[in-house]
Amino acid sequence: MSAKLYAAEFCLPGHPDKLCDAIADALVEEAARRERRALCGVEVSVHRATVFVTGRIACLGAETIDVARIVREVFASAGYGEEWHPAPADLRIETDLCLGPLAEGEAEFRDVSDDQSIVTGYAVDLPGTNYLPPEHWLAYRLARALARRRVEAPDLRLGPDGKVLVLCQESGGAARLAGVSVSLQHANSAGEVELHRTVLAVVRDVLAEAARAIPGFDPSVPDAVTVNGAGNFAVGGPSGDNGLSGKKLVADAYGPRVPLGGGALSGKDFYKADRAGAIIARRLAKAVVLTGVAPECTATVAFVPGAREARIVSLRGEDGGELDATRWGGLLDLRLAGIGERYTSSVDLVEVAREGHFTDAGRPWEAVGFDAEVAKLRARAHDYAEPGQADATRLGSSSHRSRRCSETSSTLQIGPI
Repeated sequence: MSAKLYAAEFCLPGHPDKLCDAIADALVEEAARRERRALCGVEVSVHRATVFVTGRIACLGAETIDVARIVREVFASAGYGEEWHPAPADLRIETDLCLGPLAEGEAEFRDVSDDQSIVTGYAVDLPGTNYLPPEHWLAYRLARALARRRVEAPDLRLGPDGKVLVLCQESGGAARLAGVSVSLQHANSAGEVELHRTVLAVVRDVLAEAARAIPGFDPSVPDAVTVNGAGNFAVGGPSGDNGLSGKKLVADAYGPRVPLGGGALSGKDFYKADRAGAIIARRLAKAVVLTGVAPECTATVAFVPGAREARIVSLRGEDGGELDATRWGGLLDLRLAGIGERYTSSVDLVEVAREGHFTDAGRPWEAVGFDAEVAKLRARAHDYAEPGQADATRLGSSSHRSRRCSETSSTLQIGPI
């Protein structure tokens, strides 16, 4: 079998695009704190010390939201300050926001999609990576470990900006890291040798973790380890490049192995079709894998303007084989209102913006379960299946029954999802 090469990237919190995502989601969080059905659709851009915030926020007291304070807090928590510029106090913040209360009846109308969206969700039978592609998980773990290292070891003089790119090779059930590029902002006085040693140590630790998480993974450190391949990286963040929210959509989801539809997630509340649809599609794909129907699933769902729930466009298993989407429509809540009610104010959205939506198994939407009514159907499915309802017993009766799925299928919770 010929080897396949997969690439993925991830950013550190101080990357300009990730700064914008975190600011946008901090505003979503603030609006939801004031009113659970708040409408938030904002975009953020940065260039040098200027931050632009545009869009609409509709909730109780929207006019009193201190946008400047929120922007500065995000910069500070990402690592900008006295040494790393732009310092939060030096920012020039420009806004063009429509701020005000929800219009009469608009809160109830949040159950209905105000836009169209085509969104993809994915899961693969790898519990150790939280059912994510190995290369995407590796890039995330490396970026997170490097971000923590810069905080724990200030003597390294590492800045808040940085990126990781990995090349993962798969062949015959085995996988290995074929190459990695790490770009880390640093002070001019930082030691180059020490920087390389630090990166190698982090790579070694993450590869050891990967060997425990991914069956057949080779933890050997590749020869192709590049650190700051473009040279000096003393000027970074918005001082080195402009940034825009939503630009890292692929890294926010599953990496480039999985084709994506939809739009940006950050800056949109959980009643928005792009964000709600991404969660619905992920939950569908994960449910297919967890029940053992297929070792891999790509789910595509669509919202049309005026729809109250997503429509399942397709469910594709391993090698692109079609699964019967009609059987799954009754198993999980596809309603926009269900996502909005369940997940608004349920997580730290700044953290989600920085670490991705699906990297943490502890996020509430990652706990896939079935509706209570479906549990009743499952209990009596051996007698009959009601018209229009999914027969959950037959859904799990596929010939695929991997060891990894069978070991983790108990995580499926029968009850409200």
